[in-house]
Amino acid sequence: MSDSYHEFLEDEGEVKAEVAASEDAVTSDIADLALAESQRDEYLGALQRLQADFENYRKRVARAADEAGDRAAGSLILAILPVLDAFDLAASHFGESASDEAAAFVQSRALLLDTLVKQGLERIDEDGATFDPTIHDAVAHVDGGEESTPVLDGVLRAGYRWRGAVLRPAMVRVRG
Repeated sequence: MSDSYHEFLEDEGEVKAEVAASEDAVTSDIADLALAESQRDEYLGALQRLQADFENYRKRVARAADEAGDRAAGSLILAILPVLDAFDLAASHFGESASDEAAAFVQSRALLLDTLVKQGLERIDEDGATFDPTIHDAVAHVDGGEESTPVLDGVLRAGYRWRGAVLRPAMVRVRG
């Protein structure tokens, strides 16, 4: 055989070796790429879970802070309730008096109560309502005759709710 033919075979062998080496390099690059994509997806998932956990934590802390503020405000309101009771007692003492002192006192009481109502205080003092042991404290009972459902016959001391939660139940007389 001729030298050119041998050179051709040698060149063809070198080309095949280069092609095989290139295929191995491409296969290796594809494997590296797949590994990198897998790691990327894993890190992305971990990051998304971390972001969700942080958002839940942030909401939980904000909710806890709001609840702590409501509890603190509720305890302050609970401390003010005896003042409201004293205003109620004094207002009933003045009755329908037309004196300037009585008018000023009634206005002061109304101003304090209106301010607290705007912040979330609700008064529990409805006569004739159905007795509810969750918001009423029955301290007296009056025979109601034929009535089977107990109703309020009188409110002896007003009760209060603060933003929906009962601070102090109303002290009532029950009929029925």
